[in-house]
Amino acid sequence: MLTSIKTNQFEGNKSKELGMMYFRVAIILFGAQLLFGLVAAFQFIFPGFLFEILDFSVARMVHINALVVWMLYAMIGSVYFLMPDETEVETVAVGLGKLAFWVLTAAVTVVVLVYILVQVGPGTESTIWLINEGREYLEAPRWADIGIVVVVLIFYWNVFATFMKAKVKTGIMMVLVADLMALAGLYLAGMFFTDNISMDQYWWWWVIHLWVEATWEVFVGALAAYALIKLIDAKREIVEMWLWIEVLMLFGSGILGLGHHYFWIGTPEYWWEIGALFSALEPVPLVAMFVHVLYDWGKEQGAAHAKGETGSIMTNGPAMSWIVLNAFGNFLGAGIWGFFHTLPQVNIYTHGTQFTAAHGHLAFFGAYATILVGMMYIGIQYAYGIKIMKATFKSKMGVSLIAFGVMGMTIALTIAGYEQVLIERAELGGGWSAF
Repeated sequence: MLTSIKTNQFEGNKSKELGMMYFRVAIILFGAQLLFGLVAAFQFIFPGFLFEILDFSVARMVHINALVVWMLYAMIGSVYFLMPDETEVETVAVGLGKLAFWVLTAAVTVVVLVYILVQVGPGTESTIWLINEGREYLEAPRWADIGIVVVVLIFYWNVFATFMKAKVKTGIMMVLVADLMALAGLYLAGMFFTDNISMDQYWWWWVIHLWVEATWEVFVGALAAYALIKLIDAKREIVEMWLWIEVLMLFGSGILGLGHHYFWIGTPEYWWEIGALFSALEPVPLVAMFVHVLYDWGKEQGAAHAKGETGSIMTNGPAMSWIVLNAFGNFLGAGIWGFFHTLPQVNIYTHGTQFTAAHGHLAFFGAYATILVGMMYIGIQYAYGIKIMKATFKSKMGVSLIAFGVMGMTIALTIAGYEQVLIERAELGGGWSAF
């Protein structure tokens, strides 16, 4: 669908055109994530599938890396798309942004091909720089790491310079500028090694956790605020009030919630209480924003209908479906399923089991995939010049099937994790008495 967009829709608005370029690649990588996820799942059940052709660890690695990278593409595309609306000026240095896009896309292509073509080999200093760093979730070789940092710095310059030039400085843009600085900076924590495994894990989690559960959560809040204003004409003061509350709670709970990864890696025991307490608070403000906005919008609609007026019109039904799903998917996946095993008394039995996989799948889908797909629907609406984009049978089936599919997968993994805990941890003595 995105290939047939007429370029005249973007005349005078090159920033949105650049955003759609990022959305295109995001959709392709989303497909790659699903493909390699299916391959890895099939190999898990039938280990002989693609034996000596594609290793299970490689399929899993590409699956997870494709997930992270397509979301980064969609996030960057979303910012380029919303900036002209929020700043009322054209984005600074769009040409430089396009150069960064092509550099990033070329780097991602080369890295994935190397992953697939060089699956086995010796671990040397050159391997770290050229093939694979060998650290879970941060497998990208060092040259790609440096390239990613350069691309993110260019992106941040585009955002910051545009913000400084803006005719109006909205709360959404203020939050994005601050959050993107943290997002770029925290990636650096994964670019060095220490000889002590506990210290190495300590810094490794700064990228794995603080990227996802602090900077990404705030980023999603800013996108949700923009989308609600765009789709149902929500009051800016309400969404931005909750956005600032979310910033305060997430940069507090998100940073201190890091403690639930420090339970068993050799860090002091005070992380048990800190990690258990603050992890549970992360999804609360985003859900509160949606509930408040939708309640306020519904009340205004009811008052308008009582007067015989039309009220505000929802401009994009498919996008709204995904964005509402985001609020409750975030609460369910990151909140409920996360809290299932965030207490150290429970985590001693559940860490490293399928409980973690259940939480990870539902949380990434509910917290991030949903809002980013919603933003891509908003992009498609603009690209085709559609004033009112109504939900069709296909769009309803799309959101319903993927939601039920992810939920089914989550429940299956949860049951598997429960059985795993009973056999591997409880019956075989992997509890408190073993430590």
